[in-house]
Parts: sequence; C-alpha cells; structure tokens
Amino acid sequence: MSLSDGASEALRHMKETREINTVVLRRTDPGNTLVLEVEANLTHEELLQALPLEEPRLVVHELSFASQDGARRHERLLILWQPTAAEGSGPEVGYAAAHSSLMEFLADVHVHLTVEHTDQLEYRRLVAMVS
Repeated sequence: MSLSDGASEALRHMKETREINTVVLRRTDPGNTLVLEVEANLTHEELLQALPLEEPRLVVHELSFASQDGARRHERLLILWQPTAAEGSGPEVGYAAAHSSLMEFLADVHVHLTVEHTDQLEYRRLVAMVS
C-alpha cells in the first residue's frame, strides 16, 4: 500500500496545522494506492454524510470533546468504513490491508475502528470510547 502525494500531504496538514479535522482516503485499483477524497473541517453530521453507502473508505478524524472534568480534548481516530452493502464486492480485503499499513504509518493514532453502520459512529459512543 502506498499513499499518493495528496493523501500524504493532507495527513501531514491535519497533524501539523489543525485547520482540518477529517481526511477521507479511497483505494485505487490497480495499484493499491490510497488517494485523497476529502480534506475538510467537518462536523460530526457532515462526517457521516461523507461516507459512501456502498463503498469502503479509510478515514482519519479528529474527535473534539470535553472530558468529564470539562477539559477540552482531541483524539484522532483511524476508521475503516466497510458498509455491509459493500460485502462481497471484493474491495474490502484491499481496504483491510491498507488499514493495517496506515496504522503503522499513523503510529500516534491509538484508536482504530472498523465500522459497518453509521450508528457505530454515534458521537457519544465515540466519546465514551476515547474517554
């Protein structure tokens, strides 16, 4: 798996500047390259809307939330989006391998999720997971 220049630059931009909170990557066939699809500052609802209904994607998203003591926190998540509608179409295997490679590339991201439905990305559920 390789990252396109645009994908690599978007991930660096996200980490260094905090001007964006979401990077969505898709895998190319052939070539097994991750290319940039979305680089934006998305609300939680916009993030859910950016996920295609029938195709896998890899998402790096910075979740902003308040801890129980009221302190403002941010936690980056690496999400493997594999909607059930995509099952059996073949690309999910390539995305799983790309997800593993991206976990190594993003060693400072400690929360890794594989999700099939948007309800698994419900905001309070994510906050509970990282708190």
